[in-house]
Amino acid sequence: MIETLKLEKAFGYRQALKSTTLTVDAGQVVALAGPNGAGKSTLLRILATLSRPTRGRVAINRIEIPEGAMAARANIGYVGHQTLLYDELTVYENLRYYARLYAIDKSDARIREVAKQVGIEKRLTDTVRTLSRGYQQRAALARALLHRPRVLLFDEPWTGLDQNSSSVLNAIFENARQSGITVLFSTHEFERSLNAVDRALILRNGKIVYDGAKSEWNDAAGFAQVYAEQMGARKV
Repeated sequence: MIETLKLEKAFGYRQALKSTTLTVDAGQVVALAGPNGAGKSTLLRILATLSRPTRGRVAINRIEIPEGAMAARANIGYVGHQTLLYDELTVYENLRYYARLYAIDKSDARIREVAKQVGIEKRLTDTVRTLSRGYQQRAALARALLHRPRVLLFDEPWTGLDQNSSSVLNAIFENARQSGITVLFSTHEFERSLNAVDRALILRNGKIVYDGAKSEWNDAAGFAQVYAEQMGARKV
């Protein structure tokens, strides 16, 4: 569902990604860990078609990007550090805008369905700017789910979430797995995020230095040990 081959991204003389090769199958929930500056956000933005790679191959649901970026976007739900919502519009108005953008049939019913899924059905008439950070994040999740994407990409999705909102996110991950939807998300909050995953990657200096199934580390403490070992490894 997600494929990269020798993917590279340079910003001037700085190499943010270096020959990154990755495959994530349908229905997998995969965590992407690494220190600040490792390239996590850059990788997710390329996969979300928001940034162009310098070189290498990228495909989402077998659609090559950036050439097929428009078609690929119908398969992608993305939540980054910005909500991509209009602050002065209500939650409902924002979701209706995106429903029209994706030509969603019976959009009112779908809006109310995703609003209920993320627990904001009673906040649809509130303007985005009046919402707490946690509820803004829930609204962004509703936006990402609205068009029933096959791939969900999240950049540090636990940021600003309270315990209830974290439970909503975990439920989304579990529902995605059962529905054959692929999830790739970056995280540094191991305790909150690793219960729901099948697999974890560690990105360091723009390269994937670890790719392991959950059975290799079992829990957050086990992964923290793996992470510490990789951060202490020789430079790549």
